[in-house]
Amino acid sequence: MKKYVLNLVILSCLVFAAGTYSASAQVYVSVHPVWAPVRRPPPPSPRHIWIDEDWAYRGGRYVAIGGHWAVPPRPGFIWVPGRWDHGRRGDRWMPGRWARR
Repeated sequence: MKKYVLNLVILSCLVFAAGTYSASAQVYVSVHPVWAPVRRPPPPSPRHIWIDEDWAYRGGRYVAIGGHWAVPPRPGFIWVPGRWDHGRRGDRWMPGRWARR
């Protein structure tokens, strides 16, 4: 029984490590995708913050996911916009995030 439990723990660690590794993979591009600005509708409430240009890598390419209103996760948080980071291998998108003021 102990051997079974040990094998199960080892297998769980391997699965977790593999999932963590794949989630942190970086995708580089040589040409940025074109951002089509989104018409900003009125905010749903005074607490909402506009999130503009943001990208996600899906289906082998970057797709725009910005242009929406969101409520900060906690009071005192602001939205830090994403940006393109240039490196030796090309450019990669650094996603926007919530941060303390």
